Amino acid sequence: MKPYILAIDAGTTSSRAIVFDGNTKKIGLGQFQFTQHFPQPSLVEHDANEIWSTQHKAIKEALKQAKVKPNQISAIGITNQRETTVIWDAKTGAPIHNAIVWQDRRTSDYCASIKATHGEYITAKTGLITDAYFSGSKIRWILENILGAREKALKGELRFGTIDTWIIWKLTGGRSHITDASNASRTLLYNIHTGGWDEELCALLDVPMSVLPTVVDSSGLLAITDKEIMGEALPISGIAGDQQSALFGQLCFEPGEAKNTYGTGCFAVTNTGETIVESSNQMLSTVAWQLDGKLTYALEGSVYIAGALVQWLRDGLKIIEQNSDIEQLALREGHSGGITMVPALTGLGAPHWDTYARGALMGITRGTNDSHIAYAAIEAITLSTADVLEAMAKDLGKELKVIKVDGGASANDTMMQLQANILGCPVIRPAETESTALGAALLAGLGIGHWKDLEELKSLLNVDRSFEPAHLDQKLLRSQWNRAVEACKGWIQTGTD
Repeated sequence: MKPYILAIDAGTTSSRAIVFDGNTKKIGLGQFQFTQHFPQPSLVEHDANEIWSTQHKAIKEALKQAKVKPNQISAIGITNQRETTVIWDAKTGAPIHNAIVWQDRRTSDYCASIKATHGEYITAKTGLITDAYFSGSKIRWILENILGAREKALKGELRFGTIDTWIIWKLTGGRSHITDASNASRTLLYNIHTGGWDEELCALLDVPMSVLPTVVDSSGLLAITDKEIMGEALPISGIAGDQQSALFGQLCFEPGEAKNTYGTGCFAVTNTGETIVESSNQMLSTVAWQLDGKLTYALEGSVYIAGALVQWLRDGLKIIEQNSDIEQLALREGHSGGITMVPALTGLGAPHWDTYARGALMGITRGTNDSHIAYAAIEAITLSTADVLEAMAKDLGKELKVIKVDGGASANDTMMQLQANILGCPVIRPAETESTALGAALLAGLGIGHWKDLEELKSLLNVDRSFEPAHLDQKLLRSQWNRAVEACKGWIQTGTD
């Protein structure tokens, strides 16, 4: 069997592709950023065609770096930014509007009104909070606001997809309109109990079921690429939303095993096995993956802004030139100088779920400098994560004994040590921090029989470093953080955004 697996990692700010060999060694990488569009405050869009063009370019670059030809690829795994919504014409393949990104808040008021009347009903079926974060209200917005869109949808002439579905449509030349259960479970339209699209939810959110993709397993022979596009007819045999893929890539196959990904946002996920854990602390119950028709569930908490905060320091305040500079700048002083930063640039996610919160920098004095701000930003990311993980532990009824970490910012030793200190438990970083792409590769390899089962995959674990907590007094830090977060809530209701 050909040993190479191509992982497509369609992220929020860049399109990436990685070639792994049969031993999960990364041998080729392609990565290209695409444009972030901000038509109004709190609105975030992507050009779906640019996502595809940069993704196709990334695939070619990864194969070139790996010195691998398309006919040497055994399988393709796809992982993606979730919830981001694309709607396109079924005949022409042309998007009818920019992709509406998961961070976008344009449907906040609509979601608030639906939540007031049907919030518990929606949560009972989907495991989710009724929030603008998810795809359902974004689909409705496009159909309501693009001339003729709803009429075309009712005629079966439009297709909806999260980014996995869009990429697969393009890779297969428009022959496959599919998504996996993990991505479907992020739409507000999928019933996690029955494992399928829910007709009543679709009616409630005014989404014609004709636009929805077919839901398939996360691993298996799922689609075949178009030879004209990839240079070879190749099996797509793994699909998972980015956070579920990272959970799989971290080999968290047993209930209670947890990971946290430090990407554009922070996403903590715990495997709950065959059990749907109903949260009392505003966590999300979601699908981890579906194998052989069987659903595995997870508990998730999302922080909207993590790496995006570092990007703001780079592009907005311009106090660093590249993201990796933040650690060195923070260590120049080695502390925050008493300031607290709340990264609510697009509202607060779990466990607060306040779409009207906005960011703040508090405790500034004349002695505050850029190093203090950089350190406070690192603290803000770790404190946001702690809020989520501690709420999750309450739902599980037990403390989390260890957290596995991945994503770009997990390479920041200062941040990981602070995270261990604040949580009071070890933080384990694997040797391969590309857990999201690795998860897609593992699902793809599993789907073609390269690995026979989950037990065989467990042997692939390779730890880079374990950060042990320094048990310091965190009372003042947590008190200032809690006060600052409360002050940020409901901010734009008292003014304009």
